[in-house]
Formats: sequence, structure tokens, C-alpha cells
Amino acid sequence: MTTATGADRITIRKCSNLDEFKACVALQKEVWNFDDVDLIPLRMFVVSQKIGGQIIGAFDGPELIGFAFSIPGTRSGHPYLHSHMLAVRAAWRNYGLGRSMKLAQREDAIARGFDLLEWTFDPLEIKNAYLNLVRLGAIARRYSVNHYGFSSSPLQGGLPTDRLVAEWWLKSKRVVNLLEKNQPPRINVDQKIVKKRIHVPAEIYTWKSSETERPKAAEVQKRNREEFLVAFRQGLTALGYERDAQGNGAFLLDRWDEDWSYAARAGEDED
Repeated sequence: MTTATGADRITIRKCSNLDEFKACVALQKEVWNFDDVDLIPLRMFVVSQKIGGQIIGAFDGPELIGFAFSIPGTRSGHPYLHSHMLAVRAAWRNYGLGRSMKLAQREDAIARGFDLLEWTFDPLEIKNAYLNLVRLGAIARRYSVNHYGFSSSPLQGGLPTDRLVAEWWLKSKRVVNLLEKNQPPRINVDQKIVKKRIHVPAEIYTWKSSETERPKAAEVQKRNREEFLVAFRQGLTALGYERDAQGNGAFLLDRWDEDWSYAARAGEDED
């Protein structure tokens, strides 16, 4: 499987050998500045390849400039892929490589019979939220408090690692219409149907990176955590995202009219 981005020399393909897996380990360190204890080790990349995971890389010639790493899992007796990490070298951000690697993940997953790809993302990251919900068509209806414990990455700003769980139902009408027919989800067209908005201020990045301003970021996280937990208990789902001219973001929540829950279809309780 090979796809190309807008820049002809950039290729998206599977990583397949030890040197490429070593480059993935090094790129983690470069992107997140993790302590060694938080790095995914080389052996995990090797094992993932052998047990049905995905290691998809973005290459500038022979140089790895990004990767997406997934491992297989099961939910309610059904297999799915969990996309644990996606990294892009700083100089190559804003070129659409993250989306290109996600689309390559989808292509490979469908070819292998998967219906679902999941991943977690920080609800305070405005750009990521927009990519996940608007440009890819994922949804979110689960919130995990301090999902990974406290992180050594300075990008987390010392805050708890709260995460939303993105569900990407690869063959749902929502995703197929968006990616194959260029028809955005209705919630992004008719804002009147939105039942709830959860706001993220553009200043969140400045607040997280400043020791003196960090309490403001913590307060936003705490407020939004409570709003998400209540909304999800009420049966709402994060279906869209909007950004204004000042860079502020807002999640758009409503009820999802498609039933793509394995547990719901099986009449079971989901984890």
C-alpha cells in the first residue's frame, strides 16, 4: 500500500524493517521529548508488526518524517485497531501528513476486515480535535480521566493526561460520505441542531507552557472534563468541531443517528 501527499517526494507506506522501527523510536523522543521510560521501545514495534498491528510511515526519500502506530484489540468480541501514536517531525507539520497517514491506516484496516479504528486525543488540542472530528469523521463519546498518568512530555504542561476516545467507524455512512463523496456530516452544515458546545480558548497553549498561567489551563480542563462526563451520560456524542477567527475551538455535541456500537448491536454492556 503506497499513497502520496501533495508533495510528490513524500510517500506514505508501511514500515517494514528494524532501521525504520528504530527511526520511529527516535522520532518519538524528538516530537514529545519523553523520558526514556515513556518511550515505546523497539521491541514493541517489532511485535506489533508480527501480531497484526500497523506501523505506517511518512518518508521524504529514505528519511522517516512521521509515523502512525496501531495495535490490535477486541471490544465486545469484535476485533479493532487502536492507533496509539501519531508523530510528525516539526518541520513537516501543516502539510497534511497526519491526515494522509490516517487515510492509509483506514485503507489497510478495511482491506484486513476491520470496521473500527480508535485512538485517544487531548481535548485541549484544538488542531487535533478539528482533524479527528471534522476532517476524518471520527466521533467521541467516552472521556478518560488522566488516561496515561502524569506524562514526562513538556507538551502536556504538567496537567493530567485527560483524553477523549475517538471512534472511527470506517464504513459508516458518516465516514464514507465525508471521505469518498466529499459530503461533510450534517452537524457541520446546520449548526441549529447542536445540543451542546464545549469551548476551548485559543490561549490554552500559552497557558499550558507557562508556570504562572498554568492554573488557567487546569481550570479549563476541569470545567470541560465535567461537561463532557455529564454530556456523555446523557447520551450525547461529540460529532463536530468549530474554530473561530481568533483560534478558539468548540466541540459540537448531539445524538448520533447511526448505530455503530458493537455492544449496542449485540445487546451487551460496553467497556
